[in-house]
Amino acid sequence: MLSIKNIKVGNPNKLLISIVTYILLLKFSFAHATNEMTGEKTDIKILDKISSKNDLINLVNGEELIYKDIAIRSMKCTNSEFNDNPEIKAYIQVRDLTKKDNDKVYVFNGWMFSSSPSIAPFDHPVYDIWLVDCN
Repeated sequence: MLSIKNIKVGNPNKLLISIVTYILLLKFSFAHATNEMTGEKTDIKILDKISSKNDLINLVNGEELIYKDIAIRSMKCTNSEFNDNPEIKAYIQVRDLTKKDNDKVYVFNGWMFSSSPSIAPFDHPVYDIWLVDCN
């Protein structure tokens, strides 16, 4: 008894798997690209605890700004595209210029979140910084 094998049965399965894989790759790459919008500038507010005055500062990403006794640099700022619950996050580095022992050590070096600033708090005896906007 001879068994006849159908050779063409495997080809539609490979084609179907290829099409599904291609669609999934397109979907994930498009979702990743549109999920966050990167800005060129970061808006932060700085509170001087001694004088009780606050200033709105516009930082250009990658450039360092010297504000009184601290040097602030925003490396990256992203803004979510959803308007119902916006999430603004920025990678910020802050140096205290009054400490002369090592000026390369950061007082704060990390991500700040506008919706919940207590996740990564900025602790300084004179200044308080919080994230406002990314544009």
